[in-house]
Amino acid sequence: MPWSTPTLKDVRSLVRDAIRGQLPGADALVPNSVLRVISDAMGALCHLTLQYIDWLALQLIPDTAEKEWLDRHGDIWLVNSDGTTGRKLATSAQGSANFFGLVGGEIVPQYTHLSISNIEYETLQQIVCSADGLPTPAPIRALDTGKIGNQEPGTQLGIDPPVPGVINAAVVVELDGGTDLETDDELRARVLQRIRQPPQGGAAHDYVRWALAVPGVTRAWCKALEMGIGTVTIRFMCDDLRADREGFPNSDDIQRVVEYVDTVRPVAVKDFFVVSPIRRPCDVHLNNVNPDNTEVRASIEASLKQMFFDLAEPGQTIYAAWKSQAVMNAPEVISFDLLDWDDDIMESPGHMAVLGDIYYGH
Repeated sequence: MPWSTPTLKDVRSLVRDAIRGQLPGADALVPNSVLRVISDAMGALCHLTLQYIDWLALQLIPDTAEKEWLDRHGDIWLVNSDGTTGRKLATSAQGSANFFGLVGGEIVPQYTHLSISNIEYETLQQIVCSADGLPTPAPIRALDTGKIGNQEPGTQLGIDPPVPGVINAAVVVELDGGTDLETDDELRARVLQRIRQPPQGGAAHDYVRWALAVPGVTRAWCKALEMGIGTVTIRFMCDDLRADREGFPNSDDIQRVVEYVDTVRPVAVKDFFVVSPIRRPCDVHLNNVNPDNTEVRASIEASLKQMFFDLAEPGQTIYAAWKSQAVMNAPEVISFDLLDWDDDIMESPGHMAVLGDIYYGH
């Protein structure tokens, strides 16, 4: 029989009944009597204890645990690629930037401070500027962790304080790799996966777990024997880190996964491959959307994107029924016609569907 926590009123009534049972002739129901005040105060304390037990029961199971307790579950079950346990920590963006001397021979010291929009960086080594205004690259890193430190190539970073003889603007060559702290939902999913699929010395789900242990990786899949006998293929996505690429990883992300998986994979594996899924856009054709306005179209797009995120994976066919259901699940949509009822079949096991264009009308 499931447990049901009694209400405060019920607990007070139980305490009053207990007092009457232990003290024959006493009446704890008389308003403002000492026994009434004592019994109600005791009832309130008992009810508070029951509420705490209710809360504690949620924390003892990882699928309902809150932040601090979820971190404890993570520390018990998970080891990350950097050797930490539990929640994947935020990382700092790193890369390089070009410096320009006015004459040549100017020295930019190590740990020179750079900034843009209150985001701070520093150089990692001393450099000597080239002559004739040619760019001189220097490795740099963000002083703050998180995606906020990632910058597009060509971004200009101010030098503070200015370096004599050096143009006061370093130009980013590459600057990425900064990731935010892992969210509760992402950590919870990894803990549950670890519990439901315990390590088996190199099973497919082991490779998935190893890939997910790398900062920035949010989804991963493993395919055995795809490249031949004794081979393993890993594909993964970096939905937050590479949001500008719809989550598809770049070569640096792939290299990080390769380096970590190579330290934990079984030595008997002939070879393993880490590759990015191949982007395959899938268009959606709608007609007679009711109602049809900007807000509804935005909700339809959001619902379709969520469907692709939840159901798409390398090689997975996107069925027309899935698209229809996603549109119907969009808030305020009453009715519509899906004009294209052909399923979107992937060209290869490496192709992965993403939402393409949404067309309204014929």
